[in-house]
Amino acid sequence: MTAVVLESVSKVFNAGRPDEVTALTGVDLTVEQGEFVTLIGPSGCGKSTLLRLVGDLIQPSTGTVTVAGKPAHTARADQEYGIAFQQAGLFEWRTVQRNVELPLELRGTSKRERRERAREMLDLVGLGEFASHYPAQLSGGMQQRVAIARALAVHPPLLLMDEPFGALDEMTRERLQDELLRICASTGTSTIFVTHSIPEAVYLSDRVVVMSARPGRITEVVPVDLGPRGEATRQSPGFFTGITKVRRALRGDAVPAGATS
Repeated sequence: MTAVVLESVSKVFNAGRPDEVTALTGVDLTVEQGEFVTLIGPSGCGKSTLLRLVGDLIQPSTGTVTVAGKPAHTARADQEYGIAFQQAGLFEWRTVQRNVELPLELRGTSKRERRERAREMLDLVGLGEFASHYPAQLSGGMQQRVAIARALAVHPPLLLMDEPFGALDEMTRERLQDELLRICASTGTSTIFVTHSIPEAVYLSDRVVVMSARPGRITEVVPVDLGPRGEATRQSPGFFTGITKVRRALRGDAVPAGATS
């Protein structure tokens, strides 16, 4: 079963009004089970809009969105998603521990299991010692790491991530990239990831989906085959070749046949 299918999807905001905006037009995309797909493109091209359509946070103006073989709204009701956005969105009155436990609590997970899972996820993002703190006591980057831990807590079949590492320092960002790939590989999680970073897109992805300026459409899909990722990957010729291909696609440049750089 494919994880996500978008067919002829368009999104128009404020339709019929003077401030009408066509955010997306004619988007067709399939994400296979266990695949890691990254969306990249200029600011305002509709990357986040596309992600929200998949998550059923907004509805398409035309076209269909299917998740795990179901309409997107059904998949959302069945809690098929884990979501991490640019803003952490933590509840200020809940401790870090209880913020991470929240999706498990909503699923009716036992208190003991959700405490253990939350601790595991907090250790993963390097915040185990802050479990009893409140969000206001953390930096913005730390709050974002809590949000990532919360999204991962339920081991969701589909993970939607909108620039979740943007507020992190480079070393933490690289470590969490590696941990995210490890988790996705071990759980078979499918991931749609939004970023403005070309190196991040290439490092994480099986495919990089390049989008045009508004109205957003898919202009090219760049396959990435780097094998198992690790520190050596970031220095490999294939990594830099992938970066060049994505950069050319963003510019709209044609890549000569047989070119490797």
